[in-house]
Amino acid sequence: MQRTLAYVLLVLLTLGTLFPFYWLLQMSLKTGFAMFEMPPRLIFMPSLENYQTVLGRDFIGSFRNSTVASLSTTVLSLIFGVPAAYGLARTRFRGEGLISFWVLGTRMAPPVAFAIPFFLAYMRLDLLDTIQGLVLVYLTVNLSLVIWMMRAYFEGLPRSLEEAAFIDGAGVTQTFLRITLPLSAPGLATTAIFCFLLSWNDFFYALVLTSSKAVTAPVAIVNFMGYMGTEWGKITAGGTLIMLPVVAFSFAVRKYLIRGLTAGAVKG
Repeated sequence: MQRTLAYVLLVLLTLGTLFPFYWLLQMSLKTGFAMFEMPPRLIFMPSLENYQTVLGRDFIGSFRNSTVASLSTTVLSLIFGVPAAYGLARTRFRGEGLISFWVLGTRMAPPVAFAIPFFLAYMRLDLLDTIQGLVLVYLTVNLSLVIWMMRAYFEGLPRSLEEAAFIDGAGVTQTFLRITLPLSAPGLATTAIFCFLLSWNDFFYALVLTSSKAVTAPVAIVNFMGYMGTEWGKITAGGTLIMLPVVAFSFAVRKYLIRGLTAGAVKG
């Protein structure tokens, strides 16, 4: 009985979680007044008119900008953040707590606190409205997330495996690359997803630091809101397109998310 109740609650929770995504998708496939009918029609003839309009308004360019900026930020954040997290997790030195707090402190201030400094600096460095500028600002935001998430993950890995590698003659770098990183694949996948989401869904920095050439997809959707009204069909179509890469990226790394912490590497 308890198991049945748990399954029912799980199904209800899943349906409640997926309902907003379903509602977004079905609105993007409706045109005209069909999307505002009350009660709404659950069975209707879908139309791709909204998608055709969205893809014809230079949305592809902004979509490409978001993809390049998000993937570049994710890769660079992992390259710089993962070794830093490993160093903080495996070494003890004076000032370690201060450094950790400083890293976390970069996440405490709201984005608006950094907007004007970034804008003024980018004006002098000629980085306004560039993908490189977006990657740099996203990197400063995501590095602290990578360091804190991966530090906690590294601290949970057994030291005995690394010690065995040291006994066999492996160096710190070789042990990190051949032993620690493969074991931390689930943590890396989870961290990468969070980094990608933070960069992909950013609206504030992209709005302030771009104008035309490096506009990202979330900012481009605002173009469907004007003095003549709000084009809800186009907005929902754009929202659906923005959601697809995140879903695809999550499915690509899903096997790492469900893998065990050390996959049975330590027995007894």
